[in-house]
Amino acid sequence: DAAYAAFGKVDILVNNAGSSPLAPSSLETPEQLFDRIVALNFKGPFRLMSLIGSRMAAGEGGSIINISSAGALRPRPQIAPYAGAKAALNAITEAFAFEYGPKVRVNTISPGRFLTDVSKAWSEEHKLNSTAALRRSGRPEEIVTAALYLASSKSSFTTGSLVRVDGGIA
Repeated sequence: DAAYAAFGKVDILVNNAGSSPLAPSSLETPEQLFDRIVALNFKGPFRLMSLIGSRMAAGEGGSIINISSAGALRPRPQIAPYAGAKAALNAITEAFAFEYGPKVRVNTISPGRFLTDVSKAWSEEHKLNSTAALRRSGRPEEIVTAALYLASSKSSFTTGSLVRVDGGIA
């Protein structure tokens, strides 16, 4: 409502929230932690897409960009709730593309490892990302161009898509 009050419309929505706390096992994942991870990584983007997407579709249209994770495509036990929530986000991207098309495009970017603030806690080996095809982690500016493409009219025939920006994860 604040964005609509200030600008009169929303042209672009980027769902970029994410949190992936590690758990020793699925059995040892507390229900409260599970609920928190699913709420942030799936429920929040679902609600925002519902609220903003419907207004975009009723108005001039727009672009919704969901930020998922390579973890949704290559899940590991330590991040199972996060991977599941991001996989659900991938799935609803296509559903929302159909629901709000043709005026609203809905796409997902699936990033791999990027050297952002979170990477400061990683080991040097993890930062190297030697198992990826490009044998390195990404720099933040390397994902920006994908988001700019999906936000712009240059992607006018792209919707319901998953764009991997992951250096060729293994």
